[in-house]
Amino acid sequence: MSAKVVNGNGGPTASSAEDDTTDDISKKRKKLVASASKSSKKKKLKENAPELVPVIDYDLLDASDDGDEDLPSSLEAGDQAFEWMISPTVPSKFYSDYWEKKPLYIKRTDQTYFKSLFSTKALEKIIREQRLLYGKNIDITSFDKDKRETHNPSGRVYPAVLWDFFNNGCSIRMLNPQTFHSAVWRLCATLQDHFHSMVGANVYLTPPGTQGFAPHWDDVEAFMLQLEGKKHWKIYGPRDPSEVLPRYSSENLSQSEMTSEPVIEVDLEPGDMIYMPRGTIHQGNCLEGEHSLHITISAYQLNSWTDLLEKLLPAALAEASAEDVEFRQGIPRDCLLTMGVAREEEKDTQARKAIKEKVNRLVSKLVDHLPLDGAVDQLGKRLMGDILPPALEVEEKARTVYGDGEKWHGIKKTVVNRVEIDPDTHLRLVRASAVRLVQEEDTVKMYYSTENTREFREVPIEDQQLEVGEELAPAVEHLITSYPSWVKVEDLPIPELEDRMKVAGDMWEKGVLITREPLEAHYDDP
Repeated sequence: MSAKVVNGNGGPTASSAEDDTTDDISKKRKKLVASASKSSKKKKLKENAPELVPVIDYDLLDASDDGDEDLPSSLEAGDQAFEWMISPTVPSKFYSDYWEKKPLYIKRTDQTYFKSLFSTKALEKIIREQRLLYGKNIDITSFDKDKRETHNPSGRVYPAVLWDFFNNGCSIRMLNPQTFHSAVWRLCATLQDHFHSMVGANVYLTPPGTQGFAPHWDDVEAFMLQLEGKKHWKIYGPRDPSEVLPRYSSENLSQSEMTSEPVIEVDLEPGDMIYMPRGTIHQGNCLEGEHSLHITISAYQLNSWTDLLEKLLPAALAEASAEDVEFRQGIPRDCLLTMGVAREEEKDTQARKAIKEKVNRLVSKLVDHLPLDGAVDQLGKRLMGDILPPALEVEEKARTVYGDGEKWHGIKKTVVNRVEIDPDTHLRLVRASAVRLVQEEDTVKMYYSTENTREFREVPIEDQQLEVGEELAPAVEHLITSYPSWVKVEDLPIPELEDRMKVAGDMWEKGVLITREPLEAHYDDP
């Protein structure tokens, strides 16, 4: 299993184990088919095929009649979704004992716990009705005799070809189910406001008695949720300190490299879950008799202190250089003669000591120039381009630009419901993760995530920004810091009412704001 952060909303998956691909896919497939039919014919489908779970399209559910008072904020909803996923473990214990420390196995007696999330029937429906591509949305894999291979043809995925691979022992990995399936999108989008990072998913369908992937570790925090069938898992801890919380995924590992005993060895059944920190080596094989289907929810890719410091230190150096002449002074003339790999074994001369002391002093002075808030905002800006768009409830859509405002009236043959935001309109951010205010050069910009698609980085981040400037920035800041409270337009902390109305209108038109009530229609003919 490879816990990818996506290809998409469905995007650049958390880099996973390297594939041993071949140049001639058709030969590979023919070889597989020939091997599977040596005795006589192609494998027949099992008579005891698993019951297929019906797909639930949450977008078709009716909105609540109780009004917004019963709808939690996105922060509360994110926490509730996480609690549901790891129940009965409480979040405080999870974060103190397991997060980034060790794997967690949760055994449930309720095999229907994750039933509505995804199913084999849902996969079948998606590949029949939508255009999925090999390599981008679907991988066909196998693992045999310590060798992992990928058998992707080129082009579109057609059901007959995909199930032919499956019947001949190949595993199917769906790289970005959230792009195509509403329930997975809803869960991932909701969890983003718990983790405050991008959340993605992969789905893995494995034939009976096979293994699709070599042992490996991933660069994401991974939550494996078993949906159908059983799978036998061996979970190993890092082999040395360099493998603890790695920033990038491993290559394929061989069985001979698994020298220690597993820290967890278990048959995962429907409703069960395993959490694995980054760097956890894992391998799973499907038991004889029935297929296995599981989904991996992934978060926290490239979201470490290292990633923050990569933003912070160059900015600190630029600021220090601009404000402190000592950083702009030239290095000693003999620096290149004194320092370097060829001389590092030499006993420190006075010149070497002086250079080291100077560097240490400059580095310590950098602390006084660290623009920490600005560096965090740069990570926030990156997040705006990465995350999934909000999965709005029907009732929420009716109070945003997605469902409120002007409409074409087919009978009257005219535009109706012409609305305006008024000074006493109450509004707030549509989600806590909807916007990020960023100081850039001599201006302030608001980056937002609401125009993202469910495919990873399909919309460039520079296409999702408004320049608000220092004069209007306090209004955006107030909306950010007030969330989830409702704010009246006339209470936005900038001097002119006209500017308050402009900020509110511009943000509403970008899908960033939701109003407490649907906007009142003006000017419509009786």
